[in-house]
Amino acid sequence: MKNQITVIAFDADDTLWVNEPYFRETEEQFAGLLEDFMPRHSILAELYKTEMVNLPLYGYGIKGFMLSMTETAMKISLGKIDPIIVEKILELGKEMLNKPVVLLDGVEEVLKTLTGKYKLVIATKGDLLDQQRKLTKSGLDHYFHHIEIMSDKQEKDYQKLIKHLDCKPEEFLMLGNSLKSDVLPVLNIGAHAVHIPFHTTWVHEHIDHAIEHANFYQMESLSEVLPKLIE
Repeated sequence: MKNQITVIAFDADDTLWVNEPYFRETEEQFAGLLEDFMPRHSILAELYKTEMVNLPLYGYGIKGFMLSMTETAMKISLGKIDPIIVEKILELGKEMLNKPVVLLDGVEEVLKTLTGKYKLVIATKGDLLDQQRKLTKSGLDHYFHHIEIMSDKQEKDYQKLIKHLDCKPEEFLMLGNSLKSDVLPVLNIGAHAVHIPFHTTWVHEHIDHAIEHANFYQMESLSEVLPKLIE
């Protein structure tokens, strides 16, 4: 692999730093605010349904999540939600936006080791302002040649990125925690992908089949990529 690769792209959320646990924690707090209306599992199901409807409108990220929580509360309460509850929902979202950026184990060591040997980029989904904020707070921004904050991660999005980076698909390697977003579309355009699972993954990112592909690598931690990429 190392003889082909010139560009290494990293997903950010739950690949470089902790993200998904904050959403799960907030969902539970949200359900607690509305449990007078229906059971918690039903509230969470309604929230997910609303998120899926809104995804083409709002995209990925905390702000869209806040809007979906508010809409779900209105729907569940039949428009009779206490304004104090709405205020608390907004507070939950703001708390998420102000969460600390906690790096995952081995991240900085990997970036230091690969710097100068490959062109390193970030390719992540989410809200532009929020992802920029997290990158700055992480202290990792100086390692990257390019930052791509994507509205989605489909084949066409990766093709656009590769064209911008002026490299061939076979020279591009994507590292990430989502098989659906970080692996499948990358393999489909002839590039390489490494799946590094995180202990919590949004159900929307799950797939129901195994992946068998010559350019696919399964690893348990980010540090495991180093022997594959360094002499």
